[in-house]
Amino acid sequence: MLKHRLPRDSEIIPNRAEKIIVSPTHFVNGRTIVPPFPEHMESVIVGMGCFWGAERVFWETPQVYSTSVGYAGGITKNPTYEDVCSGRTGHTEVVYVTFDPVEITLSKILQIFWENHDPTQGMRQGNDRGTQYRSAIYYFNPEQHSACLQSRDQYQALLDKAGLSKITTEISPYTNYYYAESYHQQYLAKVPSGYCGIGGTGVCFRESVKHA
Repeated sequence: MLKHRLPRDSEIIPNRAEKIIVSPTHFVNGRTIVPPFPEHMESVIVGMGCFWGAERVFWETPQVYSTSVGYAGGITKNPTYEDVCSGRTGHTEVVYVTFDPVEITLSKILQIFWENHDPTQGMRQGNDRGTQYRSAIYYFNPEQHSACLQSRDQYQALLDKAGLSKITTEISPYTNYYYAESYHQQYLAKVPSGYCGIGGTGVCFRESVKHA
C-alpha cells in the first residue's frame, strides 16, 4: 500500500468500465444524492479522512440539503473501495456536500470542514494512514476557489497562534467524483456503532462566523 505519496503513472490501477450504482435516496433525510439537485443549490466536495464520520457531520447540519460519499482527486475511473485503499488510484475519500446558499454560506461549510479534522497531517488522518485519507477541497467555480483560499489562510493564522503545523489540504478544481458503494452511503446511520474517526485540532474557526 502506498501510504506517503501519490502513485506514479506506472502504478495506477486501470480504469473500470462499470460505474458503481447507488440508491439515489439519502438514507437519513430521503432527498436525492444524485443530480439533478434543485436549481438554486450549490455543492462542494471535501476530504477529511474516513468518509463515514465526515459525512455524518454534514448531514447533521440542518441547512445542508444532501450528502453522499465517494472518491475524487485521482486518476482511475470508477474505482472500487479496495482500489482506492490500495493507494494506486490517486483518489481520496470525500463527501459531496450539497447545500442551500440562502440558508448557509460556503464560508460556514468550510468552517465545519476545518474544525472537524486535522488539515495538517499530510497523507493521513489520525491513525488512518494512506493517500485516501488526505485532506482536500474540490471546488466548482472561481468564486468557490477564492473562498477556499481565503478560508484556508484565515484558519492557518489561527493554527499559527496555537503553535500548530502548516495546512497540507489539497485545494483543486473539480475533475471527477465517483460514488462509493451503497453500503458506505450514510454508513453511520445504518451502523450507529461504526467507526467514526472524526477529530479536529481543537482550534475553533471564530473568524468565519461573521461570514455565515
